[in-house]
Amino acid sequence: MKNTVTEEYILELFSNEKTKEKAFQLLMDKYQIDIYYGVRRVVILHEDANDVTQNVLIKIWRHLDKFRGDSSLKTWISKICVNEALTFIEKKKKLLNLYDQDYIDYSLREAGEEKYYSSDKIQQLLQEAILRLPEKQRIVFTIRYYEGLPYEEMSKILDTSVGALKASYHFAVKKIEEFLSRH
Repeated sequence: MKNTVTEEYILELFSNEKTKEKAFQLLMDKYQIDIYYGVRRVVILHEDANDVTQNVLIKIWRHLDKFRGDSSLKTWISKICVNEALTFIEKKKKLLNLYDQDYIDYSLREAGEEKYYSSDKIQQLLQEAILRLPEKQRIVFTIRYYEGLPYEEMSKILDTSVGALKASYHFAVKKIEEFLSRH
């Protein structure tokens, strides 16, 4: 079902008050897993990802009628995911009174205790390497590596030039390779 329902069909149904809820259900069926994992790669922890996913879905529900079609619906949703995840992290850092490295250490410690976290040592090292990247490089790397989006789509999500994205990704890969070779 996920691949057979088109974005156009969802948007058409959403524009009609009588079929709005059906459209949203179709949208969730099509994108909810992608939303969760897109968010999870940024916030790391399962419970945080669940909270942010709910925020994303609420935001989509409230604003889908304002979607202009300047990009694909998936790109628009990805942009909401990134923005909501980054906002969540900033609020959580302030709440915990942790910044930068302390927050990274906290996230790694919590993730290691999570039942949803991979016990595979290589995956843990990769996740740690990604977490230690500067925020912009971390976001660019996760979107490119895990979602495989073209730089042009990433440019729309992150409001950054293709050249800057390529450079960020290149530097992120180098830092990850260096981290993994040291560990």
